[in-house]
Parts: sequence; structure tokens; C-alpha cells
Amino acid sequence: MRRHRRSRILATLGPASSSRERIRALVDAGADVFRLNFSHGSHADHAERYRLIRDVERDVGRPIGVLMDLQGPKLRVGRFAGGKAVLAAGAAFRLDLDPAEGDAGRVCLPHKEIFAALEAGTELLLDDGKLRLRVERFGPDHAETTVLVGGVLSDRKGVNVPGVVLPISPLTEKDRDDLAFGLELGVDWVALSFVQRPEDIAEARRLVGERAWIMAKLEKPSAIEHLDEIVARADGIMVARGDLGVELPPQRVPVLQRRIVEAARAAGKPVVVATQMLESMITAPVPTRAEASDVATAIYEGADAVMLSAESASGQYPVEAVGIMDRIIAEVEQDPAWRIGLEASHTPAAATTPDAICCALRRIAGLLAPAATVAYTVSGFSCLRASRERPATPILALTPKLAVARRLALVWGVHPVPFEEAANLEAMVDDAAAAAVRFGLAGPGDDLVVIAGLPSGRAGSTNLLHVLRIPDAPPAR
Repeated sequence: MRRHRRSRILATLGPASSSRERIRALVDAGADVFRLNFSHGSHADHAERYRLIRDVERDVGRPIGVLMDLQGPKLRVGRFAGGKAVLAAGAAFRLDLDPAEGDAGRVCLPHKEIFAALEAGTELLLDDGKLRLRVERFGPDHAETTVLVGGVLSDRKGVNVPGVVLPISPLTEKDRDDLAFGLELGVDWVALSFVQRPEDIAEARRLVGERAWIMAKLEKPSAIEHLDEIVARADGIMVARGDLGVELPPQRVPVLQRRIVEAARAAGKPVVVATQMLESMITAPVPTRAEASDVATAIYEGADAVMLSAESASGQYPVEAVGIMDRIIAEVEQDPAWRIGLEASHTPAAATTPDAICCALRRIAGLLAPAATVAYTVSGFSCLRASRERPATPILALTPKLAVARRLALVWGVHPVPFEEAANLEAMVDDAAAAAVRFGLAGPGDDLVVIAGLPSGRAGSTNLLHVLRIPDAPPAR
């Protein structure tokens, strides 16, 4: 069961989508990868969902990726007497480490790291930016602020500190426990929240190793200042527009989305556009026209995948949300302007043998119009470099590693298939022809382009490009 579209769909599982029947329905509707959100649910909940995903994967006969999304540090105020307080615009308001219940004049902020990073004039955003404070004076255990935008502030609401790099690791103790659990389960991707610096990726890499690929969630303005370095160190990028839209003016988010997608594409790293894509479908059976345009914009920009959060996790219409996203993608990819835009936004390849091979692949695909490309890969590297070129042909990835096939389920244009490793070039050519026919990408008389590395079995050794025509009776494999 292959997809006829190039861009992928990442769907979050939750209370509305945790049965075997519902997960199968989501796959049938178009979901390619599932997100397990570790901000919610117990380890037992996630283990059961993971088990069901693998059951469905066996049923449908195609690799399904699983992404675990770590919660990251959540900065929150303490509790109020009566559960809430009204902050008046222009009033003084104190934040401190005192755990006593707060009122209209003060509340606990149990994060001394914030006080250490403050400067006079720093603005703090509370409750997703609904309230705004300006720091007037501060010390190691408090901050005296003026309320710029007031309102009702209730227990445990979030705090954002835009424009300030906080001396906080993106991995809390909870995250470390969750990460160990998820890796033991066998997740394919780890989404790292609260990334501020390239060093944050290195810290996660030491824990993850080669057991999964790491996706950096870009939700802090400070991460944008180090965009290229973060992209270089991560295996994938997520444009996490929720917190990014809180800490930055709304008008900047579309511009940054485009910039992030371009940076990831140039580096050949999978990029996901996430948050509020079909938000109205949490309670409505159809999206707004603006939401449909939002999804389409991400596809026109060349994103590898688009993501559903609450729409598929807790909404009333999870299967319908995946289905309409699938149809929006398919419609965009039939538009000639989509291909023209991909070509116009293409960036030069690196001066390496694998990139030279994949650059040639793109040119050949444009000139000869082969039915498909077949990429032999051990690590997934050759498929990532081929996908970077956004060729006109689908990419059939043959890999001896099921874990790699699952990771590649998120990658633009790639149809991953676990396959026995070929011993030599003749076997590669025969296997490529047989696999392309078997999975419906080509038929007798069609041309194929094969890329691989020889000798086979070595990661990152792509050095072969071979064009073949499928015979009338391709070898059975």
C-alpha cells in the first residue's frame, strides 16, 4: 500500500485515536507516521498505542514511523488563593520563589533560572501570551514587574520569556525517563522540545545514539538565531508554530516558517510543519478555507510532512482530518505550479560524490521521465540526499533494516521497503525491477534509475547511478 503523494502526514494519537480500529482507519485515510505526545498520558498508554501501531503495520504491509515528542521544560507560575487572580494593566506585580499562594500582587515562579537570565525591560508572556509583564527590577529570587496587558491569571499557567536564552537543558528528569522508555519501545524519531542552541542537540545525541533520529522542534526565537547550526546537528526539523507564535508577533511566523523549511531542504533534512493546521476540525467535520490554504502553503514550500495534533488526538473527527489533509496534499501536487516552485527553490548540491549522484538523478528524471528511482540504502543516507533533490519520480527505498525503513516513512517522496541486501550490481538491477513492479511504481517497458553504493553494505557510500528498462517479464524476487 504505497502513497501516490510525495508529502507525508504525521498524526498524533490520543484518547480519540487509541483503538486498533481507529489507528487502522487513520492509516487508510493517509497517516504515514504517528506521534506519541509524552506531555500527556502514561507510559502504559504509550506502550499500548505503540503495540497497536505495529499490529496495524503488519496488517497493511508497509513501514509506519513512530515519533515520540518529549515534553521539555514547562515554565509555569504557581497557585493562587482561590485558583486565580485579576492582574490590572499598569499595576505592579511580583514574581518570586515563595511557594505561598499568590494574589493580585504576586505569585510564585518556581524557576530560578529565569531570574538569572533577566534584564530590566525584559517582557514576560503569561498564559500563551494573553497577559504581558515588563521587568522593572530583579534579583536572584524575584522580579518586580509592571502589567502591560492584564487579565485573569489562573493556577499553573505557562510563562514565556521571548528573546532570552535561558540556562536550562531541554531535557528534564521526566524527559530522560520518558526517553529511556521510548527508546526501549523502539520509537523511530525523538522530537526534542525547547531547543535553544546547537549544544542542545548534542546533549540529546549522547543519550539517543543511533537508536533513533532526532527532530529539533523550533519553538524559541533564540533557536532561529542558530538555525543553520541546529539544522546541521539534527536529523530533522519541526516548525513548532505554537510556542513560536506566542513568543513572536503573528506576522513573523509565516516568514520564519518559510525560512526554516528552506534551510532544512537545503541541508537535506526532513522538515515538518506543525500546530493548528486544521484546528477547527477538533469540533467540526470540515476545515476552514484558511486552514486548507495553510496546509497547501506548507506543501508548496516543499515540506516533507504536515502534522495534526489535537485534531487527531482528541478531536471529534480524527479520521476526517487525516482524510482532508491527504486530499489537500494530493490536489496541490497535481498543480503544475507546485513542481515549478520546487524547481525554483532548489539549492545547489554539495561537492560530494553522493550529492553529485543525486543531482544527476534529478536531471535524468527531468529529461527521461523514468517511472521511479530505486535507492538502495543501509543507513537511509542515500534516500535523504535523493529526497533533497525533490526529483519528479517517486523514490523506492530498499533497505535491509526495518528501523531505517520506518524512519524514512516521514521523508518526502520516499516509499520505504525492507528488502534483502543485494550481493552485486546484477542482483541490484534485478531486484530494483522486481520491486518497482511489485509495489506498483513501474511496469514492463518502463525506465528506472537505480542509485546505490558499491561495495554494498556501507553507510553513506552512494557512488552508483544506473538507468535500466524493465523487461517484459522482470525477474521474480
